[in-house]
Amino acid sequence: MSGTSMVVLIVLISVGFGVLYDMYKKHLEFKEKTLNHNQDSDKQNQALRQQVSALEERVQVLEKIVTDEGYNVQKEINKL
Repeated sequence: MSGTSMVVLIVLISVGFGVLYDMYKKHLEFKEKTLNHNQDSDKQNQALRQQVSALEERVQVLEKIVTDEGYNVQKEINKL
């Protein structure tokens, strides 16, 4: 093997490993980004669940008020 071919081979191997290393770094960055995104979405889901449960409680209170007999009587009085 001549000196020129050894130099070319060393350069190709160095460039190849450099490209593979960059690809691996990008892969790790992508995994970290997706993990952070999943954690953020979990926090948002929890906040939305709390908000929905609070709204359900409010709707139940409103249903009790509307179905109460006193409410119907008050409504009839207001019509007069």
